Amino acid sequence: MLKFMPILLAIAYALAMYRFSVWRTQRELDARSTDLADPMLKVMTDRLARALDLPRIKVHIYEIDPVNGLAAPDGRIFITRGFYRKFQNGEVTADEMATVIAHELGHVALGHTRRRMIDFSGQNALRTALAMVLSRFLPGIGVWIANGLTTLLAARLSRSDEYEADEYAAALLTKAGIGTAPQKSLFNKLEALTQARSGAAPAWLMSHPKTTERIAAIEKLEARWR
Repeated sequence: MLKFMPILLAIAYALAMYRFSVWRTQRELDARSTDLADPMLKVMTDRLARALDLPRIKVHIYEIDPVNGLAAPDGRIFITRGFYRKFQNGEVTADEMATVIAHELGHVALGHTRRRMIDFSGQNALRTALAMVLSRFLPGIGVWIANGLTTLLAARLSRSDEYEADEYAAALLTKAGIGTAPQKSLFNKLEALTQARSGAAPAWLMSHPKTTERIAAIEKLEARWR
């Protein structure tokens, strides 16, 4: 029984972290968000809603400065205040903002948002269990190896989700008559918008695929659809 104690502790830790993560995320979003009320963007969300046969798509502004979009575990869609400012300043078009919303809708529709919470908890549990086991055989570096392995796993899972959400968004944008051109043009702007440094980290360590690879994947979809 004692041999399995690290695994049992890791599972219990994962369950506790999952519940805490969901609660903390929802509390943070509730406290720091407002409804998006922009006439130009409402035109875009209405087009997406019609394509999905929905009465409306509600979007919220998350009051933080970084440029990002996100989908909550409960299915709500958020655009950060920083991203919305880029739109207000003319750095991002309404069509391009629609691609962000479509992408986040993809995460919701494909179950990524809930799975990511579970993955996060599972990764922490795996990290804890591996650290306990490896530290017995590799004192001093067991924890480092466990952290490295779980980080690589998390990055790979996240990149897979991004490709899937991109594909969903491309199909939805095409059906809505917006097309994929704004999706690709936004990808080309993302590095500047987020002030990311090119080559700052290897592609296989980043949570998002490289911009060129995301555009190539969409173009491959377009060729297949034609």
